[in-house]
Amino acid sequence: MQLVVARVGRAHGIKGEVTVEVRTDEPELRLAPGEVLTTEPAGAGPLTIESGRVQSGRLVLRFAGVRTRDAAESLRNTLLVAEVDPDQLPEDPEEFYDHQLVGLTVVTARDGTEVGSVREVSHLPGQDLLVVALPGGGEAFVPFVEAIVPEVDLERGRVVVDPPPGLLDLEEKGEATGEGAGA
Repeated sequence: MQLVVARVGRAHGIKGEVTVEVRTDEPELRLAPGEVLTTEPAGAGPLTIESGRVQSGRLVLRFAGVRTRDAAESLRNTLLVAEVDPDQLPEDPEEFYDHQLVGLTVVTARDGTEVGSVREVSHLPGQDLLVVALPGGGEAFVPFVEAIVPEVDLERGRVVVDPPPGLLDLEEKGEATGEGAGA
């Protein structure tokens, strides 16, 4: 199964390096030198990581064959995709791959009321959101943080949410609130 592990950002310097937005909790494994990653769009890759370093809190990578700023800039917004065994789980039991969450039933912590199901996991800078398909149509955006999502139970196929007042009520009525979306 394929897992998006990063998105290429800006070119860094003049020798073909790029910054990347990391989308994996295991960058030392998934974004290590020698790793070959497929890309979205497919025409940009595959890309082999030649080297990597952290500078000012950002991961900077160099890919084999990318030697100029223009070549690096042409990769901007390209998704880096790793092949992962679908049965493989993250080392930390409190971490989950997106494919493990998609399709899970979302219920409230208060009384177990079914809210909907996880449609996708959205990775915004600094915030992951569960995109929840609501039974009456529409969707809700639930920040994927422990205070709001206290439990993920893969065996029972559910995500328990404890939303702050208004997070789900307004969105169930079809109103866009922007609350909880890192705004």
